[in-house]
Amino acid sequence: MDTPARVSLGSARVRTLAPGVLACGVVGAAATFLSEHYGAPVMLFALLLGMAMNFLSAEGPCRPGIEFSAKQLLRIGIALLGLRITIAQVAALGWAPVATVVLSVVITIGVSMLAARLMGFKTSFGVLTGGATAICGASAALALSAALPNHPLKDRATLFTVIGVSALSTICMVLYPMLAQALGYAPLDAGMFLGATIHDVAQVVGAGYSISTEAGDAATLVKLMRVAMLLPVIVFAALYTRRTGQAEAGGERPPLLPWFAVAFAILVAINSTGWVPKAVQSAGNDISRWFLVASIAGIGMKTQLKELVTVGFKPIALMLGETIFLALLALALLRWLH
Repeated sequence: MDTPARVSLGSARVRTLAPGVLACGVVGAAATFLSEHYGAPVMLFALLLGMAMNFLSAEGPCRPGIEFSAKQLLRIGIALLGLRITIAQVAALGWAPVATVVLSVVITIGVSMLAARLMGFKTSFGVLTGGATAICGASAALALSAALPNHPLKDRATLFTVIGVSALSTICMVLYPMLAQALGYAPLDAGMFLGATIHDVAQVVGAGYSISTEAGDAATLVKLMRVAMLLPVIVFAALYTRRTGQAEAGGERPPLLPWFAVAFAILVAINSTGWVPKAVQSAGNDISRWFLVASIAGIGMKTQLKELVTVGFKPIALMLGETIFLALLALALLRWLH
C-alpha cells in the first residue's frame, strides 16, 4: 500500500473515532471542573457523568470512540503511570503485598471452583469467575475463557462474567475507598487494600487516586502484581483443559500479559535510573491523568447494569460472594502479614 492510501485510511480511522473520543474528553473536562470547584474525586465525577450519558454508547457515531477511550486510552494512561513510580518505591512496599496478592489469587480461585460445584455449575465456571475477580476483571475473563473447555453455555458464561465483574468493580470503586477510610487506613495501606481487591485496573486507579497520590501509586503497583498472576493462572487453566480432554477449538488466544503492564514495568525501570527529565515526567503524568479520566468516562458510558437481571440469581450470588470473600481475605492478609 502506498503512502497516500495509508494516510487516507488513517484519516478515516480518526474521523470514525473522533466523536466518541471528543464526548469522553468533554465529560472528562466537566468532571475536572467539578472536582476542582467542589473537592470531590475527579474519577467519581467522570464515572457518574459518563453513566448519565450512557445513550451515547448505543449504535451511533460515538460508539467506536467510546470503545477506544475505554480500552486504549486506559491502557496508555496506565502505562504512562510508570513515569511516576520507581523501583525504590516498589521495594518500600515490602514482601507483604506480594504475599497478599499470591495468596489472595490462589485461595479465591480455589474457593470459587468449590462454590461453583456446590451451586450446580461446572468447575470451569468457578475458574472463570474466580479468575476474573481475583486477577484483572474483564481482561482475565476473556483470557481464561480461551483456555477453558468448550461447553454449550460457555459464551453466555463469559458474557455474564465480563458484565458482572465490570459492574461489581464499578461499585467497589465507589465503596472501598470509603471503607478504607472508615477503617482508619493510612494512604499506603488503603492503596494496598484497593489494589488487592478491586477487579478492573481502571477502577483501581480511580479509587486509589481518589484518596491520594500515595494511595493511587500503591494501588496501581499492587494491582499490576495481580495482573502478572494472569500468566500462571492461564497455565493452570490450560492444564485443566488438557486434564479434562476438552481443548479449546480454534481461535486466537489473547496475550498472557497485557502490553500495558509490560510498558508500565519498562517505564518504571527507565524512571528508576534518574535519567528522565522532570519536564518529561510532568508531561507524562498530565497526559496519563487526562487519558485515565477520559477512559473512566467511557467506561461509565458503557455500563449496562440492567443486563445482569437477565442471567438469574445464582450466578450473581456466586460473583458477589467471590467479591466479598476477596475483600475479607485481603483485609485479613494485610493485617496478618503487614
